[in-house]
Amino acid sequence: MKRSESRILTTHTGSLPRPQALVEMLGSVAQGEAVDESALDATSRDATAGVVASQIAAGVDVINNGEQSRVSFSTYVTQRMSGFGGTWTRRGHRDQNEFPSVARPRVVQLMRDVPTCVGPLNYERLEMVEHECRQFLDVVNAADSQPEELFMTAASPGIVALTMGNRYYDSHEDYVFALAGELRKEYETIVSHGLTLQLDCPDLAMERHVSYQDEPLEAFQDVVALHIRAINHALTNIPRESVRLHVCWGNSEGPHHYDVPLEDIVDLLYEAKVGALVMEMSNPRHAHEHRVYRDRPLPDGMMLVAGVIDTKTNYVEHPRLVADRLHQAVAAAGGDPTRVLAGTDCGFDTSAGSNRVDAGIVWLKLRAMREGAEIASSELF
Repeated sequence: MKRSESRILTTHTGSLPRPQALVEMLGSVAQGEAVDESALDATSRDATAGVVASQIAAGVDVINNGEQSRVSFSTYVTQRMSGFGGTWTRRGHRDQNEFPSVARPRVVQLMRDVPTCVGPLNYERLEMVEHECRQFLDVVNAADSQPEELFMTAASPGIVALTMGNRYYDSHEDYVFALAGELRKEYETIVSHGLTLQLDCPDLAMERHVSYQDEPLEAFQDVVALHIRAINHALTNIPRESVRLHVCWGNSEGPHHYDVPLEDIVDLLYEAKVGALVMEMSNPRHAHEHRVYRDRPLPDGMMLVAGVIDTKTNYVEHPRLVADRLHQAVAAAGGDPTRVLAGTDCGFDTSAGSNRVDAGIVWLKLRAMREGAEIASSELF
């Protein structure tokens, strides 16, 4: 994983807008309907080429494939692993239950009407990971210019466990560690292709106001600790410098007044054997939490990908604001700018077609991130 050795490097959190034709195809996949696999592959490849070109044009240094071929950031695993079936109803976010008018029906449906674990898990379609990695690398190699680094996202064991409920394993712990054992195959495949692995872990924060909204804080903290142990188990054969870990409170536009404070989980997050944390640091509920890192410093060697762009609003951040946020992030990282990358709070299209930000505005926001990083770099280096 590259450090910001001479300037603040820019990246993002993973999902990027998909073209409508691809959204419709992935919607059919999500509903279990038959699709033309060759047409789906060609459409996802074209979409990947489009987001690669757009990231490079926006000045993003560390890029990915935008998760173009995936139904969503977490449920994609059900197309690759056996052991899932039927449906179950996932609990809604506590703040959206209180203010239901803020929940978009399509997003709620995609996140709640999902399969569950009904049998032993087996990652039987590892060729889908191989194909996704090769497709991305082929597209990048064909691009006019080359980015600084490439990353690929993958769902954490904990978010898969809490998104797809358990009707087979004897305990939640057994289920999470079974997932860790199978998802390890995906993680190792991604890293074997020379890509930085990003684990998406909203279970480590968001699930406080979803699955554990009625439980005491201590019960949720115990689950976070368990999930991090499962992550570390899955990463046994992967160097920590090849992994970054994304933690978020959910990419929903709502009051977020039930979000667990960062200070209640940060020490647990530091137990993860990863090289960087990818954190929300710009939206109105969490922009102040740069102060937490000053009181609870990052472990030696751990980097911070600071969210300086809000992914839930169509406002385009002013580059000066981005630069100011990066100054705060550098202070949070002990004053060392080489430990900080500029990023986004979350993905822009975490489930196909769920993007709240206009597709064109996404690229304006990423360009503003790059311009702000240039300002901050001129002041910090």
